[in-house]
Amino acid sequence: MKLPDGKIAIMGGGSWATAIAKMVMSHEDETINWYMRRDDRIEEFKRLGHNPAYLTGVRFDVERINFSSDINKVVRESDILIFVTPSPYLKSHLKKLKAKLKDKFIITAIKGIVPDENMIVSEYFHKVYGVPDEQIAVLAGPCHAEEVALERLSYLTIGCSNRESAKYISKKFANQFIKTSVSQDVPGIEFSSVLKNVYAIAAGICSGLKYGDNFQAVLMANAVQEMNRFIETVHPIERKIDDSVYLGDLLVTGYSRFSRNRVFGSMIGKGYSVKSAQVEMEMIAEGYYGTKCIKEINKHYHVNMPILDAVYNILYERISPMIEIKLLTDSFR
Repeated sequence: MKLPDGKIAIMGGGSWATAIAKMVMSHEDETINWYMRRDDRIEEFKRLGHNPAYLTGVRFDVERINFSSDINKVVRESDILIFVTPSPYLKSHLKKLKAKLKDKFIITAIKGIVPDENMIVSEYFHKVYGVPDEQIAVLAGPCHAEEVALERLSYLTIGCSNRESAKYISKKFANQFIKTSVSQDVPGIEFSSVLKNVYAIAAGICSGLKYGDNFQAVLMANAVQEMNRFIETVHPIERKIDDSVYLGDLLVTGYSRFSRNRVFGSMIGKGYSVKSAQVEMEMIAEGYYGTKCIKEINKHYHVNMPILDAVYNILYERISPMIEIKLLTDSFR
């Protein structure tokens, strides 16, 4: 197959989408298409030279960006589509889509599962839109948007079943502050990207309950074992769970002050209701949705997942965080 080349489109307008646009546009010959849902946000972006709502310190040469709120126009005029919308909103965006995706190269930077479908995003594009597996890649790794904005050294992994395509795509993101590697483990990377958000919520809950660093280390050690059990069951191939795309992403999401999932969990641990925490954050904590989706998927696999179960019980069954975490601590070693 021919390598993925041509016009790149960013599909989404949040902080991670903005960080990815910064990476791509660090190559001075690159112009991009950019789909954003709101026309008023687009007009403000053009006027100010930066995203008016996210990572406002990142300046862009707007002459090199073709903005549009018309998803069909952007898809038709692009060859490589980087989807960076929150997973709960992906289906509603795609409902407007009449343009075909089969001949496009899809990169998913969505660290979530498609709700109601209980599918990882790559599987959703393959099964629902008929995109061949070799034309789908996933972008992941321990890489917070806020640190990309500050040009702090970060590492990304591009996963694709076609290794040559992954290598080619990786060059689109690599620059002086982004190092890239490639993998063929698309399902493993996607599931670990979902699970690390769940475990970051657990870390936040424990922080909110005043558990210290000693316990957080034990929690993360048990979390990586639980993650490994699940992805080894769902997609059993040879992989190193201590690679940065798995363990590294888990650690940064569990510990970083930039982690919205950890912040969300901390609020729950301090006594906020789910609803009040979501309203106050004004940002999507993907792990909230991922918890329910993985719980549903695991009904088919029956993997032992005590941390996932504890987070689910707290968020969806409204069991006291203090009681649930105490039960969890008794199972750790």
